[in-house]
Amino acid sequence: MIKYTLKCSGKHNFDSWFQSVDAFDQLLSKGLLCCPACGDNHVEKAIMAPRIRPSRTAAVPTGAAPVPENPAGNMHALTAASSPAEEAILELKKKIQQHSDYVGTDFAKEARAIHEGEAPARSIYGEANSDEARKLVEDGVPVAPLPFTPTRKTN
Repeated sequence: MIKYTLKCSGKHNFDSWFQSVDAFDQLLSKGLLCCPACGDNHVEKAIMAPRIRPSRTAAVPTGAAPVPENPAGNMHALTAASSPAEEAILELKKKIQQHSDYVGTDFAKEARAIHEGEAPARSIYGEANSDEARKLVEDGVPVAPLPFTPTRKTN
């Protein structure tokens, strides 16, 4: 696996992982890469510094800098938002989790029950496969995909 920092013609920077250098080149040549912020498919590699990992037996330097934190949520730097778009998604996720009930894989069943008046009306979120979601939309059940995975599903 290889990680590249990429940028679009709209000057948005983002990171993405690829199986190999060849896999990146093939996707780029076919126009299958696009910016997650604006959808632009004019993407190129951005300047990036290499990440060199010390050996497993290397001593940890004394006085090493502490792991940076996100002051808004005290999250590890790798999970902190790296762009305004990611910050907005994190804020949306926080609001949904605070004001909605997580129903897990019972989402389609519960959403249908609420729509038909068989369950109390409330905000819910959860997981549904594409067939379940399509059927809900076809039946007029108001649903929308979320741009994040529920916390319970992250590694």
